[in-house]
Amino acid sequence: MSICSYDNLKSIMFKFEPETAHTLAGIGLKAIALCPPVQNMLIDRYFIDDKILHQHIFGRVVSNPVGLGAGFDKNGEYIKAMPALGFGFTEVGTVTPRPQPGNPKPRLFRLVEEQSIQNAMGFNNKGSYYLIQKMKKLKFFDYPVGVNIGKNKVTPENEALNDYETLFKAFRDYGDYIVINISSPNTPGLRDLQNENFINEVFRIGKSITNKPILLKIAPDMPVDTALSLCKCAVSAGASGIIATNTTIDYSLTPNAKDFGGISGKLLKEKSYNLFKEIGKEFHDKTLLISVGGIDSAEEAYRRIKAGASLVQVFSMLIYKGPSLIKEINEGLIKYLKRDGYSHISEAIGADWK
Repeated sequence: MSICSYDNLKSIMFKFEPETAHTLAGIGLKAIALCPPVQNMLIDRYFIDDKILHQHIFGRVVSNPVGLGAGFDKNGEYIKAMPALGFGFTEVGTVTPRPQPGNPKPRLFRLVEEQSIQNAMGFNNKGSYYLIQKMKKLKFFDYPVGVNIGKNKVTPENEALNDYETLFKAFRDYGDYIVINISSPNTPGLRDLQNENFINEVFRIGKSITNKPILLKIAPDMPVDTALSLCKCAVSAGASGIIATNTTIDYSLTPNAKDFGGISGKLLKEKSYNLFKEIGKEFHDKTLLISVGGIDSAEEAYRRIKAGASLVQVFSMLIYKGPSLIKEINEGLIKYLKRDGYSHISEAIGADWK
């Protein structure tokens, strides 16, 4: 095993508190982006660029279907390093109109035996103005980026639409798509906005402000019928896609869970897949679907694609397995597509329902 292997790096990083380790990882990613020879070396090592995986989405080519999920790069500080980790696209945020510190620490926990993470971060971020300044610097960086938006904690529920309106206006000219986040469990009352009235209104406002694709991200902790109704409502209101799912508050998944915050990683895998499967069955041919939650292998990513996902996202499993996971997923997808007689990934999307 190389002294520079990810397993060795992880053994060092896991000696630090999770939030400290995240900060240190961020410093490393910034350094990569500032050193083109290192960045190019890592791109050559991890980034898979094969036409069988290319898709025209968000008005541009997405080279491979594996993206970084929202929450890792809240302030858009690591975007230029993402190809070096192998990702075909990234999603920044969740960003709120005004800066906010998030919830009290400690608020990020490793569930190492379960290869999972529990977080109660609470949309800690530097605010929309800061993120816009970061994205302005990407003018000549040709890479797909989504912006995940949410309300400030201090904004009352009955004024939440004002925050989303502010954010639509702020990011109308930045990023390739916008995600409405009303599914995080870490902002009080946020999940209460997962109702048809709010969804209709927020999409009406968003569509009147920007021509960018607007997607809805939903939680895994609702009955299937409710999730399908909300997705149908969103699509009817003009959603360009659905992202499923956010973290779970099903603490029965492990005796090691805290009684607050959301769980992601391997513990979420089956719960996320089971809900996504039902969404895929109903909507795979009606709108773009992105699956996220415990994706830890090419086999799992392929399962989501056959269930209806055009794209998948990884976050927690990157922490446990490193960038080689992204390469392994993309190489594995190519192998599975060819094994099953597909000449392009589009032929496999929703194959379970064709």
